[in-house]
Amino acid sequence: MFVDKLGEIKAIGFDIDGTLYRTWKLNIRVWPHVLCHLNFFLNYSKVRKIMHQTEGDSDFKNQQIRLMAERLNKSVEETELLLQKNVYSGMKKHFTKIRPCNGVVQLIKDLKQAGYKIAILSDFPPEQKGDIWGIRDLCDVILGSEEAGALKPANLPFKTMAQKLDIPAENILYVGNSHKYDIDGSKAAGMKSAWLVLPLSGRFKKSDKADIVFWSYKQLRKILLKK
Repeated sequence: MFVDKLGEIKAIGFDIDGTLYRTWKLNIRVWPHVLCHLNFFLNYSKVRKIMHQTEGDSDFKNQQIRLMAERLNKSVEETELLLQKNVYSGMKKHFTKIRPCNGVVQLIKDLKQAGYKIAILSDFPPEQKGDIWGIRDLCDVILGSEEAGALKPANLPFKTMAQKLDIPAENILYVGNSHKYDIDGSKAAGMKSAWLVLPLSGRFKKSDKADIVFWSYKQLRKILLKK
């Protein structure tokens, strides 16, 4: 296992959106869908900001539906159907043509071969992404933070991931593209963190929390596998 300034790392967790693939690849495909349901998505964005601030609720899904229903002035039943139609099912088809970041699939295969446990932790249901570009079968844990009861950066989803991996948080490296949600969240939960930044502007970003800052999976490979 990798032992360096990070200490001993036994498992590596990955965010999906913006981490396994670049966000712009989704944005150019979904904008017509978003424009067709603009009022819904504007309110959905506001509700998600509220949900990002909660520390944990076993009634997460119903709470989200209730908040959306109030904003849309619709019944809970109507709102639940709209969430399914516009977000969970409606967005699913757009992932079929998105390609993952260069080198990430092979890196995960090689990490698995090297003996690391692999986890996925995403703020959206992982099943929305199908086989997650062939990664699903390699994962020891696949977890949506909604299922855990709180969105990142709350401690709950990260701690739930660690419990399911059966590995102490300090022996887990979490890889994500959002400093606010992925890096702050994983560090607060006691994990190590790797921050994926943009290839150009991201090179100049600094972090006093991320243990690793990288802009290509070739870099992360050299750090973790020394090759």
